[in-house]
Amino acid sequence: MSLTSVFPHPIVQGPTAGGFNTPAQIAAVSNAGGLGSLACSLLSPDAIRDQTAQIRALTDRPFCLNFFVQETPNPSADEVERAKEWLKPAWSSLGWTGLPTPAKWCEDFAPQFETLIALRPAVASFTFGILTVEQIQRLHEAGIFVIGTVTHVDEALAWESRGADAVIASGVESGGHRGTFIGAQENATLGTFELLPAVVAAVNIPVIAAGGIMDGADIRRALAAGAQAVQMGTAFLVCDESSIGAAYKQRLLTAGDHPTKLTRTFSGRYARGLENRFIQQMAANERLLPLYPVQNALTSPIRAEAAKRGETELMSLWCGTGVSRARALPAAKLVETLLAEISAQ
Repeated sequence: MSLTSVFPHPIVQGPTAGGFNTPAQIAAVSNAGGLGSLACSLLSPDAIRDQTAQIRALTDRPFCLNFFVQETPNPSADEVERAKEWLKPAWSSLGWTGLPTPAKWCEDFAPQFETLIALRPAVASFTFGILTVEQIQRLHEAGIFVIGTVTHVDEALAWESRGADAVIASGVESGGHRGTFIGAQENATLGTFELLPAVVAAVNIPVIAAGGIMDGADIRRALAAGAQAVQMGTAFLVCDESSIGAAYKQRLLTAGDHPTKLTRTFSGRYARGLENRFIQQMAANERLLPLYPVQNALTSPIRAEAAKRGETELMSLWCGTGVSRARALPAAKLVETLLAEISAQ
């Protein structure tokens, strides 16, 4: 199936977990002919239902719900206490005398999945893992177009073999978390324009390019390399409708040549963002920290408090390598601008 039969323009607004996507943003992108995407990974089933209803009140166009495929962990008390001690430089700098243990480590994927089936959006995308053949069949029976996220060819072949309708080829330039689920994350090193042609050559389903794509010229290059569309997260993160905090947004819009870095210090899983003091302080113990989602849950109150105070040195400033080219525009205007740039010769 061609992606243009699902949404007319080859632009997918990347899901940015943490509450930064808003129904208004997603609807604006879809109304402009792209594909808006809601990051559902950190949302309860009730919140997913509520935000989906808000999107549907604003658009009758297709949109995407995005999820992390993951198991709920059960870390030992010793592992949790060690991680809290490693995080002491961060939480003590906030004036805290300790770090609370989270009430839960993550949302349970199973009820999220059942909620997805019931809601029947036009599109669903997945990262961090892979669905079973049976799960993909259930999504198809509900009329849902299924997209998997991949970081190398073997993952693309795996998704295709299980029945996915398309894959997102996520290059190492991508902001936030990537979808590696076969092999070590640190071995998934291909850039977007190395990964893209390799995946296009390997599979017979549509490929969406992601990572470092910020303008129409980037999109033209991806389409010329065989992509049917692109996914852009960082470009939409600074849009007017995004709920990104003012301090975070300012850091992104003034990033210039400030380096981005792949780090697992915030979440226990490699993700790309602007380098800051937290990343530097935690670097020595980076490989010892708990895996996602345990580390992510432990650092969540630190990051939330830092966001309240505007202390960006303790925040996860997720963004891709192209952040210096981000433009603060309304989402629909950004889509319109991108389409004009694609057409420009």
